[in-house]
Amino acid sequence: MSSIERQFPDLTAHHTVYDAIDPRTSLKGSMTGKVIFIAGASRGIGQATAVAFAQAGARAVYLMARSDKALEETRARVEEANAQTQCAYSVCDVTDPKQVEAAVADCVAKFGGMDAADANAGYLDRWTKIGESDPQSWWQSWEVNVRGTYHVVRYTLPHLIQSAKRRSAEGSAGGHLILLSSVGAQLLTPTASDYQTSKHAINRLCEFVNVDHGEDGVKCFAMHPGGVATTLGMNMPESLHANLVDEPELAASFAVWLCSGRADWARGRYLSANWDVGELTALKDKILGGDLLVNRLRVKA
Repeated sequence: MSSIERQFPDLTAHHTVYDAIDPRTSLKGSMTGKVIFIAGASRGIGQATAVAFAQAGARAVYLMARSDKALEETRARVEEANAQTQCAYSVCDVTDPKQVEAAVADCVAKFGGMDAADANAGYLDRWTKIGESDPQSWWQSWEVNVRGTYHVVRYTLPHLIQSAKRRSAEGSAGGHLILLSSVGAQLLTPTASDYQTSKHAINRLCEFVNVDHGEDGVKCFAMHPGGVATTLGMNMPESLHANLVDEPELAASFAVWLCSGRADWARGRYLSANWDVGELTALKDKILGGDLLVNRLRVKA
């Protein structure tokens, strides 16, 4: 077994939506009454995620991205998926803290609160060796993937904490936060220094949210969405395109599952949308007992 294989649990891998995480069947109604905030919702995985939460019965979905036209398309798809789900959006750049703060405030003003947030916005430029890289492009990966995610975390947390307390008193789940990670966070692929280090940082940020706000009821997850042939994904070297075999709806449905309360035991950890959730849940005691699926330096005496 290679060192890469030892990093991940041996679980059945899914590439399409299956019943246990399907927002139209098993998870239908799991988001009833809830308000969902999604950054990076204009296309691809973010757009599919907005639709999935609507299918699961969300009361409202608030969208945020840089393209007005694309956001309008996502809103139309949300309304088509569930006419009862309210939808609004803000044109916003996640790297600008004032814009993110304003979008969060607008969501709360329109819908009265926020029960879950998905920091889905990401950036990936053409990969190249560090010594040949463009400094502006290299740092842009961190500006979007880390700083942008931090902004979403920073401004949604107060409202997620309120949701967690309110929902707990009602006997339901709330206060969920999803950070978009990547399998690349655990890899060391030549020419991928900007993207993979930024995603590794996301995993650690997720752990810090858990350390700082787990007692407040917030459940944060670093989610690998699978290999999806998005515009961003196609910026990877052509030799890796064969790995982009997953439907965006898989990650979207997995996100709904994470926010349903069924995965609260795994908060603060890296989880892959490809992993079978039944098999993953069966490993709960082993994962918690060994403090697995987190960034740690393991050594043997």
